[in-house]
Amino acid sequence: MPKLILSMDGLVLKEVILKKERTTIGRKADNDIQIDNLAISGHHAVIVCILNDAFLEDLNSTNGTYVNSQQIKKHVLKNHDVIELGKYRLKFLVDAAPSGAGAVDLVDTGALRAAGAPEVEALAASSPERSQTRTQHFPPESLDAMETPSALPEGALQVLSGANAGRELALTKSLTTLGKPGNQVAVITRRPHGYYITHVEGASFPMVNGQTLDAQAHRLEDHDIIEIAGIKMEFFLRA
Repeated sequence: MPKLILSMDGLVLKEVILKKERTTIGRKADNDIQIDNLAISGHHAVIVCILNDAFLEDLNSTNGTYVNSQQIKKHVLKNHDVIELGKYRLKFLVDAAPSGAGAVDLVDTGALRAAGAPEVEALAASSPERSQTRTQHFPPESLDAMETPSALPEGALQVLSGANAGRELALTKSLTTLGKPGNQVAVITRRPHGYYITHVEGASFPMVNGQTLDAQAHRLEDHDIIEIAGIKMEFFLRA
């Protein structure tokens, strides 16, 4: 599980386990990590964690957020990265990911290229015509019984608009990144009891069935329509 080691002038102040999907950092008391120092903005930065992947975003702080001495607005954290907030340092550490976890498949829906390009190989390999799918509903009592993602029907996306309309992407990895970096990015995670979409980057949040999502993870249902970076996709479960 990812964690942060907070220090100042080489003195370790505390260790913070990143258990939440969103961990806020700032001077105000309502932050998950409070740093009571005038160099730190009230709400300075936020870390979004999905499995063993973590995304750091500066919240328009006065003095900026730095990673490894480079100022950032948004940054995908790597093991041993050092976040710098004024005189404070937050070292990001993550345990080795279990087999199959943390894999990322980037689909740039804002600029999908022709079939055969690396980011759309999974789409190119699928037939434009998908087989009939069957809606699968799990009673609440059965959700806890699902111990591994393999108990789930395989999820997939079919592109509905744009140059790649009709192509499919199987959601076989633990983490699939969708969107256009620098514009709008979301991730779909495969969890033991379902598939969830979470906003990661961009001023605009993804939409599901015409409704704009908030910052929390949203569980996807069979045949939900996702819209991100101007591209519509249908989520479905394979029979």
